[in-house]
Amino acid sequence: MLTFLGDQVLGQDVWVSSGSIIDVFARAGIGEQATRSTLTRMVNRGLLHRRREGRRMYFGLTERSVAVLRDGERRIWGTGAVNRQWDGTWTLLGFSLPESWQRQRHDLRAKLTWSGFGPLFSGLWIAPGTVEVSSLVAELGLSAHVKVFRAHADAGLDIGAMIEETWELSELAERYEAFIRSWQPWETRLPDADDALALRLRLQAEWLQVIRHDPRLPVAHLPDGWPAERAEKTFRAVYDRLAPLAQDASERLLDVVPVRESA
Repeated sequence: MLTFLGDQVLGQDVWVSSGSIIDVFARAGIGEQATRSTLTRMVNRGLLHRRREGRRMYFGLTERSVAVLRDGERRIWGTGAVNRQWDGTWTLLGFSLPESWQRQRHDLRAKLTWSGFGPLFSGLWIAPGTVEVSSLVAELGLSAHVKVFRAHADAGLDIGAMIEETWELSELAERYEAFIRSWQPWETRLPDADDALALRLRLQAEWLQVIRHDPRLPVAHLPDGWPAERAEKTFRAVYDRLAPLAQDASERLLDVVPVRESA
């Protein structure tokens, strides 16, 4: 849902009707009840506003969802899937939480994974480069339980071996290969006009699911033939191929109103 809204609403100053969202998601194979339930949950979590206009319900972004979407936008279009500019710096984050804080531990690990960290040891996580984590730690209320350092590896450390021990490279590589197998045929195919929007939604959502697990490790220390760059080329080629059809479908299928008329 956030992928769809980021593509169609972010930066547009519009709200979109639940009926047209349901229509697009149905074309992507998602049932009406699941779509309605997701919209309700996102309102309850502060990720969406909703407002009735006549007999229709419209949904718009909140400040919180805009922040999440800007981060996803940066991951998709800004940083890229291959890290060729690593300067040898590592960010180390150590934490110690009470045993009873299972939820806080889960939330911290999830956010660290999204930020590119892997578990060097149980309470010590590491990420390539200089990663700013103070805001996410503060958001979780864990500042008193977390310590962050910048470091460089000792000359005798086998960085490639450390990377393989810390991150599941084979699993990540298979995610990229599966993405290529699934989407490469669409580099030369075109969908029906009204299905282009739903297809691009699936494309973006699946790409985000791949790169959210990728810490963007320095390419010089990854196995030969690392598939991230090939997968990214496939993503961009299919996205560009679908763009004009998806835009036409968006104009036909989506019922939107300006934010000022919905406030």
